Amino acid sequence: AIRVIILQGAGERAFSAGADISEFGEARTGDAAQAYDALNHAAFDAVMDCAKPTIAKIKGFCMGGGLELALCCDLRVAAEGSSFAIPAARLGIGYNARWIRPLLSALSASRAKEILFTGERFDHMQAREIGLINRLCSPDALEEETVRLAQTIAENAPLSVRAAKAAIDEFLKRPENPDYALLDRLVAECFASEDYVEGRTAFAEKRKPVFRGC
Repeated sequence: AIRVIILQGAGERAFSAGADISEFGEARTGDAAQAYDALNHAAFDAVMDCAKPTIAKIKGFCMGGGLELALCCDLRVAAEGSSFAIPAARLGIGYNARWIRPLLSALSASRAKEILFTGERFDHMQAREIGLINRLCSPDALEEETVRLAQTIAENAPLSVRAAKAAIDEFLKRPENPDYALLDRLVAECFASEDYVEGRTAFAEKRKPVFRGC
């Protein structure tokens, strides 16, 4: 069973360099603009609404929509030398309001404004300082560090991880009116699970638990 999903870019130069600005003359006008936005919304929503924990494995450029995609993931692991930016303000682009939520899920409002107002590029140290990434490592250690994080999550009780992820996502999505019935049901399923019995038994026997997700 899949317990954690890792997203990474193709090749060594970038997680994603974002959209091809040279195509905006056609892609950002009329019906094409609506289709372009719909495609992006679907991609971002698919990652944000994924029930499994997601990790962005970042190496190189992480720009524009690429950074947005990384922010849609639950966690981000980056290699030294990576760089981050949303240069919309430097291109005269109105940043879609629906894409602000991932920014605010990772950063304070002040930091999100700094990224959008300035359009500046942040290096890996700045990204770590402001909380844009969770973990930073050398390029050679990126694979190992990302897999280690995924493995740590995967070895925990899946229902517990699911309940925690759902609660955090729900409070970010609907802070004024979260679906407590849903969240209470997910917590109750943890206590009614075989994994709850396994966790307590393993603790008493001083051994590592083996969770099955049921």
